[in-house]
Amino acid sequence: MCEINRAKKTERIPINFLCQALEVSRATLYRKTLSPVKQTSKKLSTNPIKTLSDEQRQTILNLLHSEKFVDKTPYEIYYSLLDEGKYHCSIRTMYRLLEIKGENRDRRRQRCHRDAVKPELIATAPNQVWSWDITKLLSEQRLLYYHLYVIIDIFSRYVVGWLIAEGESKDLARKLIQETTLKQGIKPDTLCLHADNGPSMKSGTVGDLLEHLSITKSHNRPYTSNDNPFSESQFKTLKYCPQFPKRFSSLKDAEKFCRQFFRWYNQERYHSGINWLTPELVHYSKGEQILKKRHEVLLKAYHADPVRFNCKKPTLRQSHKAVYINPPENNLISALQVNENMA
Repeated sequence: MCEINRAKKTERIPINFLCQALEVSRATLYRKTLSPVKQTSKKLSTNPIKTLSDEQRQTILNLLHSEKFVDKTPYEIYYSLLDEGKYHCSIRTMYRLLEIKGENRDRRRQRCHRDAVKPELIATAPNQVWSWDITKLLSEQRLLYYHLYVIIDIFSRYVVGWLIAEGESKDLARKLIQETTLKQGIKPDTLCLHADNGPSMKSGTVGDLLEHLSITKSHNRPYTSNDNPFSESQFKTLKYCPQFPKRFSSLKDAEKFCRQFFRWYNQERYHSGINWLTPELVHYSKGEQILKKRHEVLLKAYHADPVRFNCKKPTLRQSHKAVYINPPENNLISALQVNENMA
């Protein structure tokens, strides 16, 4: 800074040029040269006036540990003392003193969940990963529910199989899975079936069937509904449908509604997750034809009036390449996409 001031006085060089040459901002120069550096002395740290003494803290701890208050919360203790005309400290101070002693934790023995492995599933084509779950439908009779079993393909969002019954049964689940795999022509070692940790999902009956069919089974982590997002989302679409009744009068009425709903869901509903195609088109590999037709319509409209498109030519939408549950690290996903492009 001294060299800049000396050059400014002797050579009469503008200060802007000097700052640019030395890569120093003018604000830094003015702050260093014009404003004196103030030597601030460190203040000795002192305790606040309202700090409790060691004797007062011990008195409060003895009060909290007393037989009268040992099983009560600081809130109860605080207001009980006020009713007696006594005040020792605030509620927050009581909590703070207990925290220092490590006595503010939950007294109950907490349940420790096992270190479950996070399921990481990727589907690049239909009939690679299925997700299934069971939901309850209300009936007109109190405490009577109808159980709806649904199996959905996560790549196409196509409901490949469903069943409705008066109760949840591992035998019904086995029957549904077996019939659905036969209907879809599933070959050994090509399918992964994902579900939560319900009794039917983890039953030996279903497990033996999957082992016999050479189907890989996958389960949610305990108390983690996000591990099964496709089934949960499909159930929400079902129950938020405008035609969905609050209660069903009989099992036949529920079956009739589900038959109409799943026909509409598979064949007519445009799904945002699959480029606004219907699940049936994607499941049976007809989606690219529809995307090309849509692109041709947009191109025709673009050539007729480009201004309506801000003079930007429409691009052809590509079919989605992969769908996953709990995607792995980015490098693994990128490697998978590279392999798909090379294939």
